Amino acid sequence: MISIISEMLQYEFMTRALLVGFLVSLCAALLGVSLVLKRYSMIGDGLSHVGFGTLAIATALGMAPLKLTIPVVVVAAFLLLQLSESNKINGDSAIALISSGSLAIGVMAISITTGMNMEVYNYMFGSILSLSVEDARLSIVLCSAVLVLFIIFYNRIFAITFDETFAKATGTRVKLYNMVIAFLTAITIVLGMRMMGSLLISSLIIFPALSSMQVFKKFRLVVVSAAVLSVCCFFVGMILSYGYGTPSGASVVCVNLVVFVIMTAVGALRRV
Repeated sequence: MISIISEMLQYEFMTRALLVGFLVSLCAALLGVSLVLKRYSMIGDGLSHVGFGTLAIATALGMAPLKLTIPVVVVAAFLLLQLSESNKINGDSAIALISSGSLAIGVMAISITTGMNMEVYNYMFGSILSLSVEDARLSIVLCSAVLVLFIIFYNRIFAITFDETFAKATGTRVKLYNMVIAFLTAITIVLGMRMMGSLLISSLIIFPALSSMQVFKKFRLVVVSAAVLSVCCFFVGMILSYGYGTPSGASVVCVNLVVFVIMTAVGALRRV
């Protein structure tokens, strides 16, 4: 394994991919704990479909994909949050409404213009090795910003995750911090789509959090465990992908699935 890692690090594109993947995995795991506990875990799936639709339109128009997709997905995240809090449409229905509509628009844009080319395929199924230098720099800057903001607002995020009513009673601006979570999630989803693809990116949010919750109960322990598991699963998945020539996104998800089964077994044994 050490020889494989050394060989991987000899390539500049691979080093770039590992660095960005590390940051995206870390951001997704940290936000995933709050999203899962607040039952917003499928927001990642919804936003990834919005991202795919926007990327398809950007590709068809010859525009820079990330620069167009990030603001659109951020707006979609705020809209999903508003719809989820509405009495007329529940959260699951809101996500299904926006995600299916966005996916349909993306598919229509592709079929009318460029067709299913390699770039669109990469955004759908993931291909972190095609990450450009410019995209890598943008991803590093935005991921760093997400991590800093999460640390700054950690106590507030903790408060609204467990009891929004109590947090509101103590003067916490619940709506504002829910918007912060939605904003950070949107950024992470867009950056992660290059690595995991729009069909698999939500797994980075869900799996590490659920795996950690099988063993740990305290919020801080779950957050730390999810972050460690997410990063480790990413690196193991990338090593398997490099060694066996399998898709990077699918490899990472499969490793996360195995870890979830192991953590579930460990949690069951601890409760015996």
